[in-house]
Amino acid sequence: MTEKKAAKKAIRQPRKHAGAKSAGATAASPGGQLTPANRIDQHIAALPDWRGAVLATIRRIMRDADPAVTEDYKWMGSPVWYCDGMVSLANAHRGKVKWTFAKGAHLVDLEHLFNAGLGGNEWRAIDFTENDRLNEPALRRLVKTAIAYNRSQAKSKPKKKA
Repeated sequence: MTEKKAAKKAIRQPRKHAGAKSAGATAASPGGQLTPANRIDQHIAALPDWRGAVLATIRRIMRDADPAVTEDYKWMGSPVWYCDGMVSLANAHRGKVKWTFAKGAHLVDLEHLFNAGLGGNEWRAIDFTENDRLNEPALRRLVKTAIAYNRSQAKSKPKKKA
């Protein structure tokens, strides 16, 4: 198998989010593949313009929000963060960075941060453009609200009978 085919196959392999905590992660897993944290590092480094800086800020906000936050790298290039379920994912596009919250439609957005995906039943997003200034305290509060929502849903689900 050529290196190019092996790289494509590695990208397509699904990754479980459990245990993907990035703090203290090593460069590669025992199987020789990069950890999700290292893949996100590479992804951000490959964006030397303003988009890389915005993604790095989003990542820092997510990782600092709660010690239980884990990260993964899915869908051929999307950093994804979990805490009692999916919290959010981020993507760099040509003229924007999109930060999507999986249960955004259920969150109280007092500071009106969501500016994309407003018509959906589940997802809400924030599109950042080059000259936008990130309101980090408000974004931290939104992330903590999303995590609290996930936890409330996890506790309220009925337990399956064996």
